[in-house]
Amino acid sequence: MPSKSSVWTKLSGVFGILTPIIAFTCILVALASYPQFSWTDNALSDLGVVEGATSALFNAGLIVSGVLMLVLSFGLFIFMRRSVLGKIGAFLFILDALALCAIGFFPENVKPMHYYASVAFFIIFPWAMLFVGTAFLRMNRLKMGLFSFSAAIFALIVWVIQFTIGFGKGVAIPETLTSLSVSTWSLIMGYKMLRQSSH
Repeated sequence: MPSKSSVWTKLSGVFGILTPIIAFTCILVALASYPQFSWTDNALSDLGVVEGATSALFNAGLIVSGVLMLVLSFGLFIFMRRSVLGKIGAFLFILDALALCAIGFFPENVKPMHYYASVAFFIIFPWAMLFVGTAFLRMNRLKMGLFSFSAAIFALIVWVIQFTIGFGKGVAIPETLTSLSVSTWSLIMGYKMLRQSSH
């Protein structure tokens, strides 16, 4: 009979894979329903205040994705249970998942909660990856450690470019690129958890 930690790790792995699939499906459908959206002039969160199905899809997608990411975060905490740095990184990832939920719960017209949630989501992720990446390196998991560092560096560079050169008046492009970084890491980590739970 599989242990509770093994079952939880497997469930977290599945949710880690589902998180970006659900998030980007909802975002893309919301985008398709609102042709006025501009990648250079808007923020993704602008979709969350459009009347009708657009805002419902966008906000619900973020909330559901945040809940799934929260399960992945708890699984990561178990996965990193022997590493203090890893557990710190997992705790930060839990906060990041809560921030993602909050972005959906508090749409753009709910100020200042939406702003705080959005800033928290994009700031916490690279810090989580730095701690997790260091933990992986100390566990002699070189590839996952370097991958986590790469995700953190990419997320930071995207915003450095936005505040220097700029992708446009809006922040949709850096938001999407950072979200892709989070999603890619979530997919890979989910796959790793599924493999470990099957052994």
